[in-house]
Amino acid sequence: MLLCPVRDCHLPLAREERRVFCPRGHSFDIARSGYVNLLQPQDRRSKQPGDTPTALQGRGRLHDRGVTGPLLNAIAEILAASSNDIVLDAGCGDGFYLGSLARQIGFDAHGVDISVPAIDAAARRYPGCEWIVANADRFVPYAERSFSIVLSITARMNAGEFRRVLGEGGRLLVALPAPEDLIELRGVGRNRVDRTIETFARDFTLVDKRRVSTTADLDSAAVDDVLHAIYRPLRSEPAEAMRVTFSLDLLLFRTSLSLGRL
Repeated sequence: MLLCPVRDCHLPLAREERRVFCPRGHSFDIARSGYVNLLQPQDRRSKQPGDTPTALQGRGRLHDRGVTGPLLNAIAEILAASSNDIVLDAGCGDGFYLGSLARQIGFDAHGVDISVPAIDAAARRYPGCEWIVANADRFVPYAERSFSIVLSITARMNAGEFRRVLGEGGRLLVALPAPEDLIELRGVGRNRVDRTIETFARDFTLVDKRRVSTTADLDSAAVDDVLHAIYRPLRSEPAEAMRVTFSLDLLLFRTSLSLGRL
């Protein structure tokens, strides 16, 4: 299913023990932890794009505390995936949502992110999934109709590419930070639901919409982890310990056009 990321190539990649390669000779090493780095130099926004190791460590500790468990459960409920699904998480970060769902449900899982530290962490923690470093904003390095489900969980959104890699009747789950997400730390946020629905209106039909919220009592170390994870200005200095709200708007779409009309 993997395609060569080199511009004007995009031929299928074959796999050997330590590399993947295309018929034109473009070759990409498989890291010791198991991921494949397909990121091209022109696809980098900076020398170290994507999540930093500090942000990943903080987010990982929050996951381990169970803070994001209710969000994961809500995603599983609205998605209603089965072991027969083939799932792509575009902008997967450290792989928590995709890896956890794959372990619970048993589907075939593939994650793409621009951050090498994030993908390396995902590959080490969830070795049963395929992990790829690539810039999904520009090109999702998979063949047409490769997936039955695409996830975009608080990540960037590429409607055209998501539609290309989804099969007929495929599902797309988009998770957005809701206005009250982390309200104690950064005030009321924007409601992004209507604009997101418009973004996907050409190629997808909205079939379900839900908001999930949970609160967690965090000590000072956990509050510090949140601050490192969000990369955003704060309304005020956080307390030593505080109750924090986590909230997502979940939008479930289905494909609505045939590829022949794109």
